[in-house]
This record gives sequence, structure tokens and C-alpha cells, in this order.
Amino acid sequence: MAESGKAAGGRIRSVTTARSTKTAGSAAASGGPTSRGTGARSTARTGTSKAKTTAPARIAARTVVAPPPGGIHTPSTYLVRPGEDAWTEDELREVREGLIDEVARLGTEIRYAEHEIADMLRDSGDGAGDDQADAGTKNFEREHEMALTNQTRGMLSQSERALRRLADGTYGACESCGSAIGKARLQVFPRATLCVACKEREERR
Repeated sequence: MAESGKAAGGRIRSVTTARSTKTAGSAAASGGPTSRGTGARSTARTGTSKAKTTAPARIAARTVVAPPPGGIHTPSTYLVRPGEDAWTEDELREVREGLIDEVARLGTEIRYAEHEIADMLRDSGDGAGDDQADAGTKNFEREHEMALTNQTRGMLSQSERALRRLADGTYGACESCGSAIGKARLQVFPRATLCVACKEREERR
């Protein structure tokens, strides 16, 4: 009888162990509580990483450049200084295409800088416990970025103005005195709106 009891007990323990093993295997295969929890944490970490790395891509995707003013006039429309050759159609087209590229590039830079500044402002609000050195560094970086962005906005405005002047036929004329800015000057600095004399006078003020 004792031996029969031991045999029966052995069979019960064997069945119980088999069932436990089978249940654990089924849970792992079907994504049971343990595997789901690990998967969720892994997915959460992966999702966070993707959000951080794809943010600049979303900013770039929203970058839309407004179409610039179209067209140029006949080369004789645009003023040149005495002794300079008249503009050619190819030269004017090259200037216009360069300005269009500049408008697109500067617009993208401004949007990216605005995104960076927004992050800096958010960080400054979160860093209430920073020491004076850290706070000063953050303020300097933010003000420096804002100054650069304002400078870029000015360059963008000048490029857009030059395109408008190409479109209405006034490109090459000094906005202050009306004389020719100079073809050579404009080929080096297409955004110029003043002749050399007026520019020097403005800088002396």
C-alpha cells in the first residue's frame, strides 16, 4: 500500500509539473502578461526614441517656400555704372535663380532656429533649480540664437526685396539716390540696395 501511495504521489507531481510547464509555454507563445509587459516597455522606449529623432524631419516637412515674384525685364531695363557692360539675360537669370535659392535656404534656417529657440525657452522654464552659472549660460545661448535669427530674417527680407525689384524692373538702382548700384557690386552681393557712396554715408551715421 505504501508503495502504491508513493507511485500515485509521483504521478500527481509529474502531472502538476507538466501542466505548469505547458501553461508557462502557452503564456509565452501567446504573449502572456510577462511578455506583454516587456513588449510594452520596449515599445514605449522605442516610441520615445523615434519621436525625438523624427522631430527635425517633421519641421523640414512643413517647410514651404512662397513662390517668389516672377520674371525679369529686358537687360536694357536695369541700370549699370558708366564703363560697365549691360546686363545679359543669362546674367540676370543667374542672379534671380541665386536669390530664389537664398530665399529657400534662409526660410528653412529661420524655421529651424525658431524650433531651437522654443526648446530653449521650454528648458529655461524647467530649469528653476539651475545655479547662476547654468542660468547665465542658457540666457546667453538663447539671446545669441535670437540675434542670429533676426539677422537671418533681415537677409531674407533683402533677398525677397531684390526679387521684387527684378520683377518690376528697378533692380540695380540705388534706393537712396537712384543712381546705378553697379553691376559688379550686384554680382558679388545680389541683395545690395544702395550704391557704394550711399552705403558708406549710411554707415557713418
